[in-house]
Amino acid sequence: MRRSQIKPLSLLIVLLIFPGCNLNALGDDLITWKGSGKGGAVAAGQAGSVAAGIRILKQGGNAADAAAATLLALAITDYGLFAIGGEVPLLIYDAGKKEVKVLSGLGSAPLDPEAIKWYYKNGIPANGSMKSAPVPGALDLVVTVLKLYGTMSFKQAVQPALELLDAKEVPWHADLAVTLRKLIAREDETAGSRAKKLIAVRDRFYKGDIADDLEAWYIKSGAFLRKRDLENHRTRVEDPVSVRYRGYRIFKCGPWTQGPYLCQTLKLLEGFNLKDMGHLSSGYIHTVIESLKLAMADRDEYYGDPLFTEVPLRSLLSDEYTVLRRKLIDPGNASRVIRPGDPYGPGPLKARDEPAESTSNIPVQDTTTCVVADRWGNVVAATPSANLVGNQPGPSGVTQGNRVRSLNTTPGHPNRVQAGKRPRITLTPTLVLKEGKPVLAISVAGGDLQDQTSLNMILNHVEFGMIPEQAVTAPRFNTFHHQGSFDPNPDRKATVVGPGRMRVNKAVAADVLRELEERGHKVSTTGGAIAYPVMIYIDQANSMIHAAGDPKAGRHAAAID
Repeated sequence: MRRSQIKPLSLLIVLLIFPGCNLNALGDDLITWKGSGKGGAVAAGQAGSVAAGIRILKQGGNAADAAAATLLALAITDYGLFAIGGEVPLLIYDAGKKEVKVLSGLGSAPLDPEAIKWYYKNGIPANGSMKSAPVPGALDLVVTVLKLYGTMSFKQAVQPALELLDAKEVPWHADLAVTLRKLIAREDETAGSRAKKLIAVRDRFYKGDIADDLEAWYIKSGAFLRKRDLENHRTRVEDPVSVRYRGYRIFKCGPWTQGPYLCQTLKLLEGFNLKDMGHLSSGYIHTVIESLKLAMADRDEYYGDPLFTEVPLRSLLSDEYTVLRRKLIDPGNASRVIRPGDPYGPGPLKARDEPAESTSNIPVQDTTTCVVADRWGNVVAATPSANLVGNQPGPSGVTQGNRVRSLNTTPGHPNRVQAGKRPRITLTPTLVLKEGKPVLAISVAGGDLQDQTSLNMILNHVEFGMIPEQAVTAPRFNTFHHQGSFDPNPDRKATVVGPGRMRVNKAVAADVLRELEERGHKVSTTGGAIAYPVMIYIDQANSMIHAAGDPKAGRHAAAID
């Protein structure tokens, strides 16, 4: 039976009569946490952002158009978790070309060499500062996805967000509305193709009068960014990183994110019969956690912006290296040491470090989520964020994040801060294909928990056959046995969040917890959500699209027939 969380006929009538309406204003009961249908689906953060994407799909837009509208709306509905001055890594499956591409909507560290010298002398501010602001990447990402993959204008995509801003719930809403309408005006007054108009939108923000306004604000607020940083920013289009697992192909962004370690973990796990172990058994959880520890140790040792550092990704994902590393997993004992491998040898171990638990108390302002699928087979997974941590909107209504603190000042480290370098971020969307066709799109908010939770989602589906509404609500687990990605401390051994510590949802059986502790894990439990996942599953047998977001985590989803 087909299920839709939006009544399509009544909604279509409303849209025809009131084409400019805000769907969320029609009632929150229209947008819940799950939905199924063949006409398209959106799963994201707050209901208003899902409504924005659904509205674009209803108007005939494709997944790229709907993702653009959802992201722009998220900058308002999920403000604090995301902002228009933030960043968005995005994966897209193009049904026409039958390919997956990465769009790096991530800004870099300042270009000024004096700023870089300042970081090495004074340290990267870890507790929130405009001095930790990277170049804003979200706006160019939205324009780029529209230009390369969409069908609609910026004016159409931004309309739901403008309606949210026009409610003027907080003072900066009016300021951002003015900025966005300037971009629409530039699009309207530019002659030529849709692509040329979109480039004009982008240029007014990054090269024109809006850039001038941003530079004046940067100077006043003590930020290191200048107009030159804005002018040099581009959304890079890249090939994804991918691995095979049980007949599926998993796609991630490159090592400027933490994403490839999910691929490393899956390669380790393919050597174990997880299904026979049983979902959420002690053996299953132990094996997954120990695999995560090994992959995350490599993440912390080797990942960084590949434009600036050589990341040995081919070796890290090789069968030879995987076999060597898999032998380190002891089925009866949890590791308490940090064990990066040697991909250059290759060898199973580069070091065995026994770190003390980090004592830092660095604030983390979280992230939000976005996955979209349309009726033509196009699929988008994006993870928008800003990590504001106290930064406030400027006169343009733009708020900058603190993502430079995801770099460090460790000499020789692949993720050390350099002029124009992208931080190695936690933001990490996921696409999964089977037999060349998309079956899963996943986005998770939660910092270092993101790919751990994505792994839970993938295994829930691939190993245990769960559809999204089951996968996102099943009990989850995670490890803290890794460096903190928001701690720029140059002593990287001092940034390990919790050596040997792991956490499970309280719904996991008591005997499982006892058995995990007997293996040497330091186990804690929580009744709340472990990270904030959304997920889409496309059943290629009948073209049904199932979408869901964990309701305990405040996620929303909807689908149309």
